[in-house]
Amino acid sequence: MSQTSLRRYAWGVLLWNVLVALWGAYVRATGSGAGCGSHWPTCNGEILPRSPQVETLIEFTHRATSGLAFLSVLALFLLALRAFPKGHPARFGAGLALLFMLTESLVGASLVLFGWTADNVSPERAVVQMVHLANTYFLLAALALTAWWASGGGPLRLRGQGAVGLALLLGLLALLFLGMSGAVTALGDLLFPVRNTLEALERSLTPGEHFLVRLRVLHPLIAVSVGLYVVFAAFLVAHLRPSPLSRRLAQGLAYLYGAQLLAGLWNVALKAPVWMQILHLFLAYAVWLLFVLLAASALERGARRVELGEGGAEVHRGTGGATWRDYLALTKPRVISLLLFTSLFAMFIAARGWPGLKLFLVVALGGYMMAGAANAINMVVDRDIDARMKRTAKRPTVTQRVSSRDALLFAFTLAVLAFLLLWWGANLLAATLALMGLIWYVLVYTLYLKRRTWQNIVIGGAAGAFPPLVGWAAVTGDLHLFAWYLFALIFFWTPVHFWALALMIQEDYRAVGVPMLPVVLGERVTVVQIALYALLTALISLMPFAMGELGLLYLVASLFLNGLLILKSLALYRQPERRTAVSLYKYSMLYLALLFVAMAVDRVV
Repeated sequence: MSQTSLRRYAWGVLLWNVLVALWGAYVRATGSGAGCGSHWPTCNGEILPRSPQVETLIEFTHRATSGLAFLSVLALFLLALRAFPKGHPARFGAGLALLFMLTESLVGASLVLFGWTADNVSPERAVVQMVHLANTYFLLAALALTAWWASGGGPLRLRGQGAVGLALLLGLLALLFLGMSGAVTALGDLLFPVRNTLEALERSLTPGEHFLVRLRVLHPLIAVSVGLYVVFAAFLVAHLRPSPLSRRLAQGLAYLYGAQLLAGLWNVALKAPVWMQILHLFLAYAVWLLFVLLAASALERGARRVELGEGGAEVHRGTGGATWRDYLALTKPRVISLLLFTSLFAMFIAARGWPGLKLFLVVALGGYMMAGAANAINMVVDRDIDARMKRTAKRPTVTQRVSSRDALLFAFTLAVLAFLLLWWGANLLAATLALMGLIWYVLVYTLYLKRRTWQNIVIGGAAGAFPPLVGWAAVTGDLHLFAWYLFALIFFWTPVHFWALALMIQEDYRAVGVPMLPVVLGERVTVVQIALYALLTALISLMPFAMGELGLLYLVASLFLNGLLILKSLALYRQPERRTAVSLYKYSMLYLALLFVAMAVDRVV
């Protein structure tokens, strides 16, 4: 067989194994796993079953197609040995695929021989179900890599990849963990059906319910968390290892994961019908395979390695001698302080008092680490323009005391530890919201909007509105309407605060070509926009009182604080100069802090 024919055959084997795996999911979803009894490899003790039962036909068909899949992988291995020279990566991939096909057969056999099928609700079945899913992922990854290498892809270079390698590794582990949680959730849907989504939620939160029922509620939150990270990692990798293929794969992952999340929501709404479970799993396989191929293209020897900012700054190798102060500076402590303040005081507001020392410390540390990770990534991406702005010229990534590689590794480590800490010490919702804030800041604001449109801070500034959601969710485990008012308050306050700063340093932004509002549309339009957003902020700040969530104490405080905010905005409108911009900028920080304090005090008294 020629190498061209083998390439087509390799992709065909991958497709066939995906279809076989989906049919296996159909067997599980229809409860047909015991269709051949506890016999293996025979079916009810027969090579060709004579039973007319549908369950038997379904299970036997799965075994027959799995046998063909085994033979196809064996043939792929033998053909790869003949078609490619010793040391070619396609040989390694085919051998790895054969190994995982063997373990796939053993895991499938154990499900039958130990009776972990049909209505079995033992913990052992759940564990083996997760192992089965993980092995299927490994098998499909090996087949995809074999097809990739057979199609001309080069061998992988695993060492020296820095943050790119870490981002990809974490993405693969996260997708694997998500798939395993999905396998357990699907098993729970089969064994413990519900009438509607509300019943599913109630039973998931009921103490004493079976562990498969209680685990069901975690899967959607895990899916959102993993999806956010995978999309973020994909675009970051495409940015640092740019090629037409890596960009297409990153974009495809974003669209595909969006479809996957929608399918998951629809699956819950329809109470997990079999056809939706199969579609959901197919999309999961597709996301996994796209990420594997993205990793292969990024880690390929000879792949273009970009360590430059968009303006063409030199590669940051680092001068050495970095201290803990340099790494602390990467987190931008002064910027984080106000964000952390709103997160912690949102906890007081939600708890109507002291939320507890452990929870307070967990959110304080986890929130700082996640925000610090976002700021460190921002410093790496923006180091080319930071070098040409007086305000940022002494940042560690500009002075090269910290290399870009080390800064990114530091950021990824912070983000992972922050997520795990918030999940352990608070809950998964709080951890997910913190991760959403990081990804919104890095992906939406820094990488996409900042250098493209003056609306960058309006849309991208939403990242700064996530901290109060994190604090609220850490206390309550949900998001009350009040929490979303806190989000909206910061969202509309941000342009007032940031555009006042932009007026002060507009020459810096003009020099580096960043399209901030004063640079693009001028000072007069900027001060008008600030005044309008100040009015919107004032109106939104009164909503909790109108809802009956806050009392007269807060009303008096907010009227005073809002009156001063509007007056300072009008003063800037009348005299758009540095003095009035500085006054508004400084007061806007005090305004937000005191407003949150007033809310917390009012909820306690």
